Amino acid sequence: MTPLLYIVIPCYNEEEVLPLTAPAFLAELQDLTQKGKISSDSRILFVDDGSKDGTWEIISDLADRDPRFIGIRQSRNRGHQNAVLAGLMEAKDRADITISIDCDGQDEIQAMERMVDAYAAGSEVVYGVRSSRKTDSFFKRFTAESFYKLLNALGGEVVFNHADYRLVSARVLKEFANYREVNLFLRGLFPLVGFPSSSVYYERHERLAGKTHYPLKKMLGLAMDGITSLSTKPLGILFLVGLLGCLLGAAAGIAAIVLLCAHSGLAGWMGLAALIVFCAGIQTLGLGIVGEYVGKTYMEVKDRPRYIISQRTWEDKEP
Repeated sequence: MTPLLYIVIPCYNEEEVLPLTAPAFLAELQDLTQKGKISSDSRILFVDDGSKDGTWEIISDLADRDPRFIGIRQSRNRGHQNAVLAGLMEAKDRADITISIDCDGQDEIQAMERMVDAYAAGSEVVYGVRSSRKTDSFFKRFTAESFYKLLNALGGEVVFNHADYRLVSARVLKEFANYREVNLFLRGLFPLVGFPSSSVYYERHERLAGKTHYPLKKMLGLAMDGITSLSTKPLGILFLVGLLGCLLGAAAGIAAIVLLCAHSGLAGWMGLAALIVFCAGIQTLGLGIVGEYVGKTYMEVKDRPRYIISQRTWEDKEP
C-alpha cells in the first residue's frame, strides 16, 4: 500500500519566494505519485506563521487552483519551530508520513524521493542532512558546526548538520504528541522518541528570493533553546566553575597573606581588585545560566498553547 504523504512547509512573510517554490513542490509530489511511491491523495500543507505580507493570500489562491495545495494559518507569529509543530500535528491523523521542509528553496526538494525510499525500507524517521556547508560563510559554518558538537558534548542527541528537513511516520508523530514542551527544539526532540531512523544527504542551495528570516539573533536564541531544553549539564559545569573559583580564591588569599608577611608589594590592591572582578564575572555568568533555566521552567508551568490555528483553506470553502 502506497503511503499518503503530507509535505509540511512553514511560511513567514514569503510572498516573494512562494510563487517560485510552490510549483517545485507540486512537481515533486506529482513525480512521486506517478512513480507509485506515494498515494494520489497526498497533499502540500503550507503553515502561515502569522505573516504580515501577502503570504496567506498566495496560499489561499494556490488552494483554490489545485486541491493538492492546502494551508493553515496561525493567529499570530509564534516562530518557526511552533509553525512546523502546528503543521505536523495537523497532518498526523491525515497522513501516513510527513516531510517538513522550509519554503525558501534552499533544501534539495528531490531528496524527498530518497526519504520515501528509506521509509519503505523500514525507517520511521529520515533525517535530511547537509552533505557540506560550502555555501555558508566561514563564520556561519564555524558557529553552526561548533554548536552541533557542543550540544552533543552536553548530552543532546542531535544529528550533525541536520535542521528541520525530515520525514516522520504517523506512528512517530502520535508518540511525539506526548512531548508537551513549550520551548521547542524539534531537531533535538525527535531523536528522543526513538524508532528506526536513517539519514539522507543533500546539497543546500542559495535562497531563491527574499531575505532570510533567521538572522544571527534568532540563531543564537534557537541555540540557547536547544542547549537549555535538552541538557542540564551547564548547571553542573557552573557548579564546578564555582568550586574552582572558591579554590582559586582561597589559594589567592593564602598567597596574599604570605606575601604580606614577606612585605612584598605584590600583595597590593591591584591583585585584590582583579580577583574581585574575576569572581564577580563568574557569579554574573552563573546567575545568567540559572536564570535561563528558571525562565524556561516559568514558561513551561504556564502550559500555554504552542500554536493557535485561526484559518484553514478547506474550511473557507465550506458553506
